[in-house]
Parts: sequence; structure tokens; C-alpha cells
Amino acid sequence: MADEELRHRITELVEEEHRLERAHVGKALSDEEKAALDRINVDLDRCWDLLRQRDARRAAGQDPDEAATRDASTVENYRQ
Repeated sequence: MADEELRHRITELVEEEHRLERAHVGKALSDEEKAALDRINVDLDRCWDLLRQRDARRAAGQDPDEAATRDASTVENYRQ
């Protein structure tokens, strides 16, 4: 996935996240909505990770197209 496609996907996910949150101001999310929000957050983390990999490969003089999407368990277990 190219950088612009990744940025577009990130924007879509953020908008979806915000829509879900705005729709429930002052009231709890259902279990399904919580699961959807969790999926959105994992997808966002994976997109950001791939974009950062592409940037790092480019900065190192390597082909950014060789960056690969990592599985959710890998991305979600990074230490900050």
C-alpha cells in the first residue's frame, strides 16, 4: 500500500472512530460498538506502523514497498 493510500485509510479510520464516539456522548457503548472501536484502534495502529516502516526504509535507502503489514498481536504489544 502506498503512502497516500495509507494516509487516506488512516483518515477514514479516524473519522469512523470519531463518529462512533460522538454518537455516544454521555452514554455507554454497546458491546458490539466497543468491539468495533477496538478493531478501529488496532487497524489504526497497524496502518501507522506500516507508514513508519515505509518512512524508515526510505530513510535507510531501502525500498519502502518491501515494508509489510505486521499482525495485530505484534503491533499491539509494542512498548512505548
